[in-house]
Amino acid sequence: MTSALHASSLTSLPLLARGKVRDNYAVGNDRILMVASDRLSAFDVIMGEPIPGKGELLTQMTLFWFGKLGHVCPNHLTGLAPESVVTAAEVPQVAGRSMLVRRLKPIPVEAVVRGYLAGSGWTEYQESQSVCGVKLPAGLRNASKLPEPIFTAAAKAAAGEHDENISYPQVVEMVGPELAAKIRDTSIALYREAAAIALAKGMIIADTKFEFGLDEGGQMVLMDEVLTPDSSRYWPVEGYDAAFRSGVNPPSYDKQFVRDWLEQVRVDGKPWNKKPPAPQLPQEVIAKTAAKYREALQRLTA
Repeated sequence: MTSALHASSLTSLPLLARGKVRDNYAVGNDRILMVASDRLSAFDVIMGEPIPGKGELLTQMTLFWFGKLGHVCPNHLTGLAPESVVTAAEVPQVAGRSMLVRRLKPIPVEAVVRGYLAGSGWTEYQESQSVCGVKLPAGLRNASKLPEPIFTAAAKAAAGEHDENISYPQVVEMVGPELAAKIRDTSIALYREAAAIALAKGMIIADTKFEFGLDEGGQMVLMDEVLTPDSSRYWPVEGYDAAFRSGVNPPSYDKQFVRDWLEQVRVDGKPWNKKPPAPQLPQEVIAKTAAKYREALQRLTA
């Protein structure tokens, strides 16, 4: 792994946007260089300390999944080397952590597929026995496997705002019935295939989110990161049963370790209000989080 990169600083290309994790640069009018930094966000707040190697791990995992799922949905990769569009001096910022992708028209819907009841879905279920308008059977518990994977969605929020969970009829209202059905059906197909592959490697994908865009011909294309610990809830199989019986969250390969620490930390004697600035992460939390990301990739690609 290279040294940690909190933010890229390429000067040979125009910066389009700096997201929670990725810095996007324009390459002509039809391509984007996506650089995955080592930034980590929790509760939609970017931490001040990077997680060394995280951007490279996210990129490698996304490329792994693009390779496995290309027959389900086309993706935005160009097949060209990211290093080819920057100067020699900028290659260290790009190598191993970047993708050169087609420029698409983003669909403003985050497509979430849930195979297990967890997180905000579990919270909502306890209140209404449903998740994002999808009714579920009675008697489910935290981390229960759902009878079938369900499609839920969120409306993408402006930078710094929380994405808002929305119902399927709201998705139809936003993008029309034909595209809404395509997003739903494609997302579930992607999840089913990925979940089977991960399970064979001893990992459960409890839920995940996908993002799609439209190319010049109007074809729907899978974009951004795919099935990484940042966009998905991964559980090791061997820890699941005991956690489920105890009614607690199974151990995970995502940033839940950071979230748990942030829930317990005190700022001026009070719980952190989940607004910037974030509390400083201890070195132990940084190291354990980095190890979780590494283990997820190693296990998946072993």
